[in-house]
Amino acid sequence: MKTNTIQNLTNFSGTIIIPVFETYEKNIVPIAFDGLEIPAKVFFGKKDTHYLAEIKDNLHLFVGLGKTVDYKTLKTTFRRIAAKQKEHLSANVALVLPEQFTADQVEAMISGLLLGTYDLGHFKADKKAHPFLDSDFTLNLVSEKDHLATANKAIKIAKAQLGVYNLVDLPPNTITPKYLSTWAKETGEKYGFEVKILGYDASKIAGLGAFLAVGKGSENEPQFIIMNYTPKQKVKSMKHVGLVGKGITFDTGGLNIKTAGMVHMKCDMAGGGAVLGAMQLIADLQLPVKVTAIVPCAENSVDAKSFLPSDVIHSYSGNSIEIIDTDAEGRLVLADGLSYLIKNFKPEYIVDIATLTGSSVGTFGYECAALFTNNEEMAKKLQDSGDSVGERLWPLPLWDVYKQDIESDIADVKNYSGKLVAGAISAAKFLEYFTQEHTAWAHLDVAGVAFGDDEFAKSKHATAYGVHLLTKFIENL
Repeated sequence: MKTNTIQNLTNFSGTIIIPVFETYEKNIVPIAFDGLEIPAKVFFGKKDTHYLAEIKDNLHLFVGLGKTVDYKTLKTTFRRIAAKQKEHLSANVALVLPEQFTADQVEAMISGLLLGTYDLGHFKADKKAHPFLDSDFTLNLVSEKDHLATANKAIKIAKAQLGVYNLVDLPPNTITPKYLSTWAKETGEKYGFEVKILGYDASKIAGLGAFLAVGKGSENEPQFIIMNYTPKQKVKSMKHVGLVGKGITFDTGGLNIKTAGMVHMKCDMAGGGAVLGAMQLIADLQLPVKVTAIVPCAENSVDAKSFLPSDVIHSYSGNSIEIIDTDAEGRLVLADGLSYLIKNFKPEYIVDIATLTGSSVGTFGYECAALFTNNEEMAKKLQDSGDSVGERLWPLPLWDVYKQDIESDIADVKNYSGKLVAGAISAAKFLEYFTQEHTAWAHLDVAGVAFGDDEFAKSKHATAYGVHLLTKFIENL
């Protein structure tokens, strides 16, 4: 997608998109643009409406925004236009941007348009390319302001999110741990961050016992992905952020096999996908922050070699873990990821992100992710960052009274409380155990928001939740 700025439409030929805020329904003054006048009875900018008109060989597409609009709604509106009106879109599009539009609103509109090119039918024989993906496609910005920098940033955001759509939506016989490690290497080479991969042997030598236990039942070798980004320009007092993402490419539940919902468990690497996408975006934007990210990738399968309920395994931290439930595997790979990150890289801030518990879905539904941290400043920065891009978070407690849920008689800690209550909290307490009391750690349980239903497909699919949130949080530091 190429971008260009023009100040008028004198010699333009193609599709013109005009965003319109809602006016009074009975307004006697029509909406006027480029020789067109639309009576309010026909179109007055109401939210989720649009109006098509053709004049001077150009197709005019008026988009209703409603009275007020937030980032997420604006982005979704323009994704809808690109996805559902593509037969009216050409390889030359003009987006009209009146003076009142802010940089954030322009960013949301343009990234939404590019996200609208996504097609879930990866393996369909009759799949047709979106006109925006034509090599000659140009998006012209009709504005008296220079929005090119904002447009280019919006395109980078959307490209990172589109990449994560692919990673999460593609089937588990494609997205294996090896696929993710190869993707990380290739992306690192393209965008400018270092990647190191620990396979089975290297992970065993390193002592990543909890991580390796999860992948024992799979023929697909686990991959422990370590990524390091350092900005090209040196910055004084540069912050160092650590990210850890759960990369379970498919989760059967192990020997505690799932009885429902297994068909959706290709999404269990969505936290890891968010970290991979964030690393691409952080490097693409050249943010002036050092970032170290770890994505432990494994497949939790059922096999004679699978780890067993009541096993005691040894983690990278040196602590022993009693296995109560093999379906509580995500916290095991994250435990080793957190311990490895803290011991070897010592970041100032740490955020882990995972599709960890159904409990978080039971608490918040599909509206926001669960946030756990004892650092109030970090909680506020994460929530503010999420609110600004439409990826919302809400806190749950990490009170010490919940420690009893993970106490074990035979080992240092157990991986599941065995209770049907406070599951998201006890999982967070388990992770906290492996943070060595780090003072700036946050855990995001995104089980309810990483994979869901919406108007863009008939089945559940990826949302890329976390890519923009993590990047915005780091950018705001």
